[in-house]
Amino acid sequence: MKERFRQFLKKPFRYSLTKNILLIIGILVAGYVIINLSLKAVTRHNQELTVPDMTGMTLSEAAAVAEAAELRLEVTDSVYIRGMERGAISRQNPEPGSKVKKNRRILLVINSVIPRQSTMPSLTGFSLRQARTELISNGLNLGELIYEPDMATNNVLAQKYMGQDIEPGTRLNSGSRIDLVLGLNPSDSMTFVPNVTGYRYQMAVELLHDNSLNIHGSEFDSTVSTYSDSLEAFVYGQVPPASDSLGVRRGTPVTLYLSKDVSRIPVPEEETDSTDVQL
Repeated sequence: MKERFRQFLKKPFRYSLTKNILLIIGILVAGYVIINLSLKAVTRHNQELTVPDMTGMTLSEAAAVAEAAELRLEVTDSVYIRGMERGAISRQNPEPGSKVKKNRRILLVINSVIPRQSTMPSLTGFSLRQARTELISNGLNLGELIYEPDMATNNVLAQKYMGQDIEPGTRLNSGSRIDLVLGLNPSDSMTFVPNVTGYRYQMAVELLHDNSLNIHGSEFDSTVSTYSDSLEAFVYGQVPPASDSLGVRRGTPVTLYLSKDVSRIPVPEEETDSTDVQL
């Protein structure tokens, strides 16, 4: 009788313990589900966005694109790139095409509104090659080569900016073009036109300047739309064509035709194989 009574008293305790254990397990399971769902909502699991290309845009244009893409923008630095619109975006991080989460910050580098300044050096008495090196080291570019009769060919007689003589020490925007007045001895007035097809723009210009030739014009096809594109373009044609002999006067203008499509570069004709069988 006593044993049955004791068993009766134990039943509620066992029932209560089982109930509490099940309750705890249920709370843990519910907590796990809630936390997992919350983390997915916060991290936006599998909800990645593609970063749009904002290079070349103004900040207002980029802001509209970023808002539509649910991204944030932050300008971190500025540089000066000649030929690019002032205030335009030059670089971004993450790069275009990257996968990011919603509201990710896109760090921007913009082209400076105020261009860097350079100091005009004194080039009178320098050779053409020395003058060009000095201009580049001072952040300036060689412009037109103007030849006048003199005893020393390619000796710098004067330096000009926008048609006017420019004094050494004058402050200019970086990348400004400086024209040089050069001597030309009648006995050394001729040069040859190098073959610059296949070269990038800057290298082609250097080769032509090395041969005392001017750049009359640069014609870019539809593959070139930005200043950066122009630097990457290849020469696929030139007028006048290349010559192996002294056939043109120093200062002769050359027109370049450029493209980023390398298939436009003419392939040199192969010499006929002398071992071909003659029929």
